[in-house]
Amino acid sequence: MSDYNHFYNKSIENPIDFWREQSEQIEWYSRPETIVSKDANGYPLWFEDGQLNMCYLALDKHIQDGHGDQVAFIYDSPVTQSIKKYTYQEVKTEVAKLAGGLLSLGFKKGDTAIIYMPMIPQTAFAMLACARIGMIHSVVFGGFAPHELAIRIDDCKPKVLLTASSGIEIDRLIAYKPLVDEAIALASHQPDHVIVFNRKLGARVPFKKYDVDYEALVYGSEETNCVAVASNHPLYILYTSGTTGKPKGIVRDTGGYAVALQFSMRYIYDVQPEETFWAASDMGWAVGHSYILYGPLINRNTTVIFEGKPIKTPDASTFWRVISEHKVGTMFTAPTAIRAIKKEDPDGLFIKKYDLSCLRNQFLAGERCDSATIAWFQKHIPIPVIDHWWQTESGWPMVANSLGLGNTTLKTGAGGKAVCGYDIRIFNEEGMVLGDGEEGFVVVKLPLPPGNLLGLWENETRFQNSYFSRFEGYYLSGDGGFKDKDGYVYITGRVDDLINVAGHRLSTAEMEEIVATHSAVAECAVIGVHDDLKGQVPLALVVLKAGETIAQFQLEYEIVQKVRAKIGAVASLRNVIVVQRLPKTRSGKILRKLLRSIADGEVIQIPSTIDDVTIIAEITADFKVYEGGK
Repeated sequence: MSDYNHFYNKSIENPIDFWREQSEQIEWYSRPETIVSKDANGYPLWFEDGQLNMCYLALDKHIQDGHGDQVAFIYDSPVTQSIKKYTYQEVKTEVAKLAGGLLSLGFKKGDTAIIYMPMIPQTAFAMLACARIGMIHSVVFGGFAPHELAIRIDDCKPKVLLTASSGIEIDRLIAYKPLVDEAIALASHQPDHVIVFNRKLGARVPFKKYDVDYEALVYGSEETNCVAVASNHPLYILYTSGTTGKPKGIVRDTGGYAVALQFSMRYIYDVQPEETFWAASDMGWAVGHSYILYGPLINRNTTVIFEGKPIKTPDASTFWRVISEHKVGTMFTAPTAIRAIKKEDPDGLFIKKYDLSCLRNQFLAGERCDSATIAWFQKHIPIPVIDHWWQTESGWPMVANSLGLGNTTLKTGAGGKAVCGYDIRIFNEEGMVLGDGEEGFVVVKLPLPPGNLLGLWENETRFQNSYFSRFEGYYLSGDGGFKDKDGYVYITGRVDDLINVAGHRLSTAEMEEIVATHSAVAECAVIGVHDDLKGQVPLALVVLKAGETIAQFQLEYEIVQKVRAKIGAVASLRNVIVVQRLPKTRSGKILRKLLRSIADGEVIQIPSTIDDVTIIAEITADFKVYEGGK
């Protein structure tokens, strides 16, 4: 821990010298002299006078250093039953030609582009091509509803939209082009062109006058060089759900982000160049940007682009096959993926079929992982499981075990210790610092370190109100948690996941932890529902393990007794509903607010990030069956 303590203390006490040293680990066209400055509202700007290019750091630099033949991408697609590998040189050639094609269409530095594509290599090529010429990309999940895509088109006003002919879900082909055309028809802003990559899988690809064929554009274009951009030039806009219903366009800078990602690959994930790193996420999430694409490539790793699901493509063995076959050293996924595998294969029989000796560390993030799931994983794969914490806004971890700095002691339930640069405090509602073990608002003292959001796209007022108005001089994360005496941070969930039961503020995350320990439970969620007497009472929704036959009344009794034994009668948990699955975002977060609305009979606002809208009818039916049985 001595390395961690030294690094962390220096990052807080002398951030200018600390981040100057870290900035020297990447190659700049013009090295920054000003390490940190402030914008008009006092928000930190990192390396303001530096110039660089993210695509150069990700590709060209490694080729110039003699590593062009190293594999950059492994594309593994169980849904199309194909695997393809791309070297750094092959990726650079395609990216440089696509960038040249964008220039030939009249696009330039500072223009915006939306990328609406599935998990295929061309998605990464499009992102890198935009970065190469200073265009600002915004990746939107392929398959998003036209209305939601139209909202994003009108917000960031792209000059061009890049898409593919289709995506593939477990049981169906989804044609993207008709969805894109409908979104453009709905939007007020009209992009100049739509570039279409035809996967030739049989999807309908209606032709419009604004269409450009991806392959023809790349084939007919010359390679173009990287364009120098300022450190604070936006690399991308990434939309995340907002409390108002309108998505927030998180803006990421280039220089600070590159420095932070290089730091994290080395000192948090402890990954060496040439190792295979796999973040089982999607390019449409912050994880995809940071740890499928830019982070691993800056660090000269081989990174996996996975088109599939943890189960049913074809079964719960898929993750273990990919790890074994591609010699993955470090993996990163959401807890929900592990829980899905655990549900389908509770005894870990599939795990025994593969040689997983290559896997050194398993990182989890997205939402807090229950200890029962971590215990199940370590029972079958005895390696460190690091449940760390960060947000779309931060772009890289805020709380973690920094393995590369010797911070290897894990504590169940904790996200680790504050990462270098993050001065994390726990506040009460009045902005006073709470003591060890006391739960409150998780905040970060300004300045935020490099890599964090530059702002919200063309909405400074919302930026200030969302993050800085509650506690002056501090970033409000929106999450609740506490610290222990050793400085380990425990994230208990979104602040609005605390419920008030007859005047007692209780954490639904704590109850979920207890419910998840029941031997029949694969996954669960606890929400607060309206009660005329107590204000709110907790309600547990559980998904059973495959093959489990426990009776409803017995399950309910046993779970209620577990919660009563650990928390006390004050918890007032009396009802347990068995459901087939839980509503989630495409990144794996359980949509607890949606569940509360259904339970309370409110008008439902369907989140744009929901993975499968049909689950709403399923859950509503489950509630009715339960109420009828009662």
